[in-house]
Amino acid sequence: MHHHPTPTSSELTRGHLDCQPPLARRQILAAALSLPLLGAVRRANAQDATIKIAQSTALTGPLGDLGSAMHQGAKAAFAAFNARGGIHGKTIELVTKDDAYEVPKALANVEQFLADPGNFALFNCMGTPMIDAMLPKVIDSGIPFFAPFTGAQLSRTKTARNVFNIRASYADEAEKLVQHLSTIGIQRIGIVYQNNAFGKEVFTAASASMDQLKLPKALSVTVENNASDAGTAAAKLADGKLEAVVIGLAGKPTLEFVKAFRGLQRGVTLYALSVMGTSATVKTLGADATGMAISQVVPLPSNAVMPVVREFQSAWKTSGATAEPSHLALEGYINARVFAEALQRAGRNPTRAAFIDATWNLKKWDLGGFEINASTPERNASRFVELTLVGRDGRFIR
Repeated sequence: MHHHPTPTSSELTRGHLDCQPPLARRQILAAALSLPLLGAVRRANAQDATIKIAQSTALTGPLGDLGSAMHQGAKAAFAAFNARGGIHGKTIELVTKDDAYEVPKALANVEQFLADPGNFALFNCMGTPMIDAMLPKVIDSGIPFFAPFTGAQLSRTKTARNVFNIRASYADEAEKLVQHLSTIGIQRIGIVYQNNAFGKEVFTAASASMDQLKLPKALSVTVENNASDAGTAAAKLADGKLEAVVIGLAGKPTLEFVKAFRGLQRGVTLYALSVMGTSATVKTLGADATGMAISQVVPLPSNAVMPVVREFQSAWKTSGATAEPSHLALEGYINARVFAEALQRAGRNPTRAAFIDATWNLKKWDLGGFEINASTPERNASRFVELTLVGRDGRFIR
């Protein structure tokens, strides 16, 4: 039995070509030449097995602890998805650049992200001034701008379908605080607020809520961003025979005001918003923080009765994160879970348009005790607000 060597593909093509008329010969050659290119396209598609999303946030600077906690919470959630084989077999890669809570850096980061067509979406960028500066470019580009970290109305833009807000707004938080005061029968309320867009939103929402509940007008004072007049503001409110003070401050003004006010007046309950209630602020205030009431926009990260919190705790442990699991870490985790759900619903090879449609179809979706209900771009998808108290050890209790 003779053994014939197997002809190579080029010999077969040649033999096949010899029996063909010239036109057919040219077509077969053209097809053969395109084969290696098809291989290259397939290889490129294999690289598309990653969905790359980009984030500009504060990992350093005055609010570095907030940004880092949220970033780690999101990373823990994405790592858990990737370990289970990703979403439709695609892994999620989160590319994060530090902007140190500085507008020029944040803008430079976002411009770089937008210049790279490989970035599928912008995820959980942080800070009202940064988001304000980014929005025109982002809206113009049409890229999904998912879960910006601000409670300000400015990110809740009527016509911007590519901007998807999750966290309850500052107005939602202020209303919840005032409703609580009304329920427990408190009438004489003071409001101290930062002399900027954030502070004014808190003041406007709290005042509107007080009018609605027929509470007497609040005694109100402002504090500058540099906290230079925090002592004066504290003195004015301490003289006001108040039962409670609503605090629309963040960062240094919070610390200076609370210290000054507590020095003058100890028996008045202070009510603040989630942006003030970071563990770093509470630690710095020490005993002055004890007994403060703080509204939060996600559940208590130690409340393992809630399925979403149990899942968060497990992902946090697996991720090897060493920090104490905080409200902010849980918020980052929740944002990542919602992102993954929209991505799942957007189909096997998601386009940005399909993803944006999927976000608006998240109606009454229960994430184990935390509901996402997308309605229109000017409203946030979560209305979750609950009050926590700062206990003697600086921990939050319900």
